[in-house]
Amino acid sequence: MAGETATDTDHITREELQLATRNHGMPLEALRNEVTPIGLHYLLIHYDIPAVDPAAWRLEVCGRVRRPLTLTLDDVRARPSVTRPVTMECAGNGRARLEERPISQPWLLEAVGTGEWTGTPLAPLLDEAGLDDDAIEVVFAGADRGVEGGVEQSYERSLSVDDARRGEVLLAYELNGAPLPPQHGFPLRLLVPGWYGMTSVKWLERITAVDEPFAGYQQAHSYRFRRDPDEPGEPVTRIAPRSLMVPPGIPDFLTRRRFVLAGDCHLEGRAWSGWGPIERVEVSADGGATWWDATLADPATEYAWRAWTTTWHAGEPGEYELCCRATDAAGNVQPAQPEWNVGGYAVNAVHRVPVTVTERA
Repeated sequence: MAGETATDTDHITREELQLATRNHGMPLEALRNEVTPIGLHYLLIHYDIPAVDPAAWRLEVCGRVRRPLTLTLDDVRARPSVTRPVTMECAGNGRARLEERPISQPWLLEAVGTGEWTGTPLAPLLDEAGLDDDAIEVVFAGADRGVEGGVEQSYERSLSVDDARRGEVLLAYELNGAPLPPQHGFPLRLLVPGWYGMTSVKWLERITAVDEPFAGYQQAHSYRFRRDPDEPGEPVTRIAPRSLMVPPGIPDFLTRRRFVLAGDCHLEGRAWSGWGPIERVEVSADGGATWWDATLADPATEYAWRAWTTTWHAGEPGEYELCCRATDAAGNVQPAQPEWNVGGYAVNAVHRVPVTVTERA
């Protein structure tokens, strides 16, 4: 189904429904949590969840290294550890809102979550293995296997040696103070803060240093920005800036349209970017015609989302469209409208929330 699109934005295909029932997003009201509970954190599983015996599991470090390593889970857990909150977002978040929708997991806005991840830094492990001078990339292979684009494969992604050696990159074995659950990559996964979630390979079992660019399906074909299916495109890497709003008031069951009482209305949300800290969040109550600045909370860490709050005076009963947009330290701003690409990646347009204001009782 790679490269297929649908023009009917009101109906998803049976294949998309199959994906949507296997995966799940974070309800936007969970933006109130600084750290997302595990059961509410978004989840995308490409193939099947592997059955891994932790006693038999091994991590291999091989390829263009001077000292190949084989580690047990106890070996990994015995290494120096770090715990840090990290916001993770799926690269396809927002694709279902495109007019010509790529046929894939039909994310709206909910493919995000912030976990408190514990693991050991990757760079010292690579130093211990001793990368050869001609090593240019590090390939990470998971235990999950499937067929995609007609190719039978393990899920594999690579990073340049410089990116793999960044100090914040972890081999994670705990989430929110507990061992990784099976759906999040038990017993070990890669964690690359600031990059879209496809980079953080789950069920990790092999790390291979290579002396030429990795050309696996998930690297050379999938997760690339293309305007045409036949062009090579540019790789998807860091997370584009996004702000999301906790939907105010109460919802209509089917449409999720919001209903709020007239008067002062508290608005809140969170914003994040992989290109630098969030420096500004703006809010609009008229569909983006006029904006005002929200108040930003102190950031938790460089790679976790930043809370924002503001008050909207919902005066006259009627129909409104609330919006929010973020600006990061690199000057990137959420666009007013989604920008189309073949895979539906990094679709980070302004968050829009239809609201009906009603009279107070």
